[in-house]
Amino acid sequence: MPDTLNWGIIGCGGIARKFAKGLASGDTGVLLATGSRTKDKAEAFASEHGAARAYGSYEDLLADPDVRAVYIATPHTSHAEWTVKAAEAGKHILCEKPLAVTHGEAMQSVEAAHRNGVLLMEAFMYRCHPQTVRLVELIKEGTVGEVRFIRAAFGFAAKFNPEGRLFSNALAGGGILDVGCYPVSLARLVAGAAAGCDFLEPDEVRAAGTLTETGVDACTAAVLKFPGGIVAEVSTAVQVQLVNDAHIFGTEGSIHVPMPWQPGRENPPTIIVKRSDEEPREIPIDCGHLYSYEADVVAAHAGDLQVPSPAMSPADSLGNMKVLDAWRAAIGQEYDLEKPDRVGTVTGRPLSVRPDSVMKHGNVPGVEKNVSRLVMGVDNQNTMPHTAAMFDDFFERGGNAFDTAHIYQGGKCERLLGQWIANRGVREDVVVLDKGAHTPHCTPEGFARQFAESLERLQTDYVDIYMLHRDNPEVSVAEWMDVLNEEVAAGRIRALGASNWTPERVDRANEYANEKGLAPFSTVSNNLSLARMIEPPWQGCLTASEPAIFEWHRTTGMTLMPWSSQARGFFTGRARPDDRSDEELVRCWYSDDNFRRLERVQETAKKRNVPAIAVALAWVLNLNFPTFPLIGPRLISETRTSFLALELELTPDDVAWLNLEDVSRGQSR
Repeated sequence: MPDTLNWGIIGCGGIARKFAKGLASGDTGVLLATGSRTKDKAEAFASEHGAARAYGSYEDLLADPDVRAVYIATPHTSHAEWTVKAAEAGKHILCEKPLAVTHGEAMQSVEAAHRNGVLLMEAFMYRCHPQTVRLVELIKEGTVGEVRFIRAAFGFAAKFNPEGRLFSNALAGGGILDVGCYPVSLARLVAGAAAGCDFLEPDEVRAAGTLTETGVDACTAAVLKFPGGIVAEVSTAVQVQLVNDAHIFGTEGSIHVPMPWQPGRENPPTIIVKRSDEEPREIPIDCGHLYSYEADVVAAHAGDLQVPSPAMSPADSLGNMKVLDAWRAAIGQEYDLEKPDRVGTVTGRPLSVRPDSVMKHGNVPGVEKNVSRLVMGVDNQNTMPHTAAMFDDFFERGGNAFDTAHIYQGGKCERLLGQWIANRGVREDVVVLDKGAHTPHCTPEGFARQFAESLERLQTDYVDIYMLHRDNPEVSVAEWMDVLNEEVAAGRIRALGASNWTPERVDRANEYANEKGLAPFSTVSNNLSLARMIEPPWQGCLTASEPAIFEWHRTTGMTLMPWSSQARGFFTGRARPDDRSDEELVRCWYSDDNFRRLERVQETAKKRNVPAIAVALAWVLNLNFPTFPLIGPRLISETRTSFLALELELTPDDVAWLNLEDVSRGQSR
């Protein structure tokens, strides 16, 4: 049996009462403390449920050293905030669903738990219930053959109250987050069980629905298409009473779960199995208090920091939140707090670099600020919640350099970066690398027009580094340097660079600049990664992998800010000689030499106990000329693994060996 856990409850509403009763019915937990916004409310709740301590603030509860685990029962909009703060206080966390309002917030919650070494579980109580455990067993046993269709619903009719939690835009109301998350989580669980894994993510999410006058979803349905041909129909409502059950249809029959979400609340829970040409068979489920199971799961696995399926692991919760984001987007449902100028930090605190930062910095000629050795690529963000989560995390890790371009997503990426900087008030703390004059606008006139637009999008009057995104040999280097230096003289550009330019053109441009007393190119951004680029992913791209270019960088000291520094996922485990499903990866990076490099990276990674991707990035960081690799993480977990490269020292022999070069005699790796 696990040790008894001392619990604290944050928030003293109706769901907290249900959990407190379940905790009292369980075998592993004791309610030690309650926390509310007011001391009176906390004391009343503590008296009702036998808690020894009551606190008039959540902060005071988290400061109690005897509280080992907390149940977060606040409104949706503060789940992420108090999850992060609870993790920072070293408490294990059971957070009421949904884990956060957006996938971006959920990533920050999961990362905080990982960083602070605490367990985090989203409180889908039905996922810990014996009924759900038995359902998964039936699917895995092939009871109804191959699963083809899943239908699940959770909805009810509530009286419209624009100020109430269910309908308030400010409180992230509506059905999708409140109860629609249940059928989504079941569909992903069943699809996963059918595929032999804990959960499965849909390839496609389509939906239709209606919104209330407050802009929250009133009634909506979504169709999820999973790999392997499984389709799910999920529905939810806060203004219509639905039949709240679940059906799983297979090639040899069907499974009906009459009460999937609150099993045993009204009648003893059962699962009904109907195989083809057979009479329905009821499977009874023995169970206790609905809310006792989730508390016992946390207690049983607090030491492991990971709960087993079907309980909600952090990865499972992140997948669920991603689908909920897609569902809301499909029906045009966006909360005011998600709008670009409204997204704050998850904790409500100003941004600051964490004391445990391992970031290293360097100098780029012309830039007065120290520049982080890793540069965040601003080229794949679509929403401000995702942008804010990624950039806040990068900044808190010590990263201050951001790379974007006029062409990226038609300007959306520049706008998101500019708005994030304005929201956080960090313009003088960050280094903005912007690019423009991409083909077919690679002319002095095209540059001037695009640069003005970029400054407006970025909400700034200068960029720290500006690079021409492509070269145009029909424009002389003198023309380029003259027009660029007009902006340098005006203070709108601090340092000049060139992306996808040859060393020869850069040399000629800098010779002209030196003759005329102008600012030269101080950095170049061509591709470089341990895996050599076979073909460029985009027309007009250049690589710095050739030995002659290596030597040029070494002898000139020219700073390289390489794009695709991690070979666009080649070292993540996606690349295998027998897997040719990713056409771009195959076309750009598949070669015998690169797979030999991959083998050496994997060997080194095993010895150093780090992911292979960290070794590949460390190779770029440890070259014998200044490099500031551009990275393009889509998830905070990817940023985390990239940062491991900063702590990985490679000798010159290591660098040579990984690149299939001769290793110096007498020196060990």
